Amino acid sequence: MQMNTPPRSTIRLTRRGKLALVVTGAVVAGTAVAVPLLNHLAGGKDAKPKTLVIPEGWRASQVYDAIDKALAVPTGTTRMSIAKAGLRLPGDAGGNPEGFLFPATYPIPEGATPQSVLQSMVDTANKRFNGAPIAAGAQRNAMNIYQAVTIGSIVQAEAAGKADMGKVARVVFNRLNRGMPLQMDSTINYALNRNTLRTSMDDTRIDSPYNSYQRMGLPPTPIDNPGEDAVRAAINPPPGDWLFFVTVKPGDTRFTSDYAEHQRNVAEFNALQKSPTQPSRSPAQTAPQSPTQSQQSPAQSRQAPAQPQQAQTATPR
Repeated sequence: MQMNTPPRSTIRLTRRGKLALVVTGAVVAGTAVAVPLLNHLAGGKDAKPKTLVIPEGWRASQVYDAIDKALAVPTGTTRMSIAKAGLRLPGDAGGNPEGFLFPATYPIPEGATPQSVLQSMVDTANKRFNGAPIAAGAQRNAMNIYQAVTIGSIVQAEAAGKADMGKVARVVFNRLNRGMPLQMDSTINYALNRNTLRTSMDDTRIDSPYNSYQRMGLPPTPIDNPGEDAVRAAINPPPGDWLFFVTVKPGDTRFTSDYAEHQRNVAEFNALQKSPTQPSRSPAQTAPQSPTQSQQSPAQSRQAPAQPQQAQTATPR
């Protein structure tokens, strides 16, 4: 499997999350895991902690901002504390916690600091990702935990829902194994610090290690902080020969290995988008309508990918 990655030296940007931060006693629906902070966060025994909700798929910068708000510290405080936080990250991470700020519901007791909250998140990620079956699954697929989390972050960004996660992961593996660029818009959005479904041809030419149109292999880091379901999908995808997928309408994501079939699926999607009776959808369920994009864009659930022959001739910058 080709998982060569470019040097990890340039861009560490962010993506939009799906839910909102809550810093109250209430918990927002959407994050199923509740994780108590470790003893080093303990404040007064009688103090009722505030609650910090980190949804699946948030980027690191969103987590930093949420911690700043939860602790009522100046904006940027958490980001600046990374270097001195002593986070127990994989060596491949190079000190960047992206992918290892585990999405969950965290109590924030009195006396908590940015470093202690970050460490609790990383410790939770290590516990979830380094134990069986994820560690064993990563080894079985000839990759390390960091690579598994990186694939999981792409799955988290691209899948319309849990039911599609395994198939999205299989598309990633199939493209890597065939020496094809991933061509995922989610990596472009990460490089450009945005979240959009309208990726232009100029976007696909940006000079970035996260440009999976131009660069082979995985991006140099995760592109968000995936949940456990996405990482499990990354280490245990179902068998299949899929190379392309598009969400035609909510609940109808179509995977195929045949480019012509995929183009027909995209045409159906575009027709539905132009229908005046078509209800509005969330970003994870919609896609660009441009004919140019639908002919030349990538393998993810929003748009149509380039044909395999075109994908194999992409030249890394």
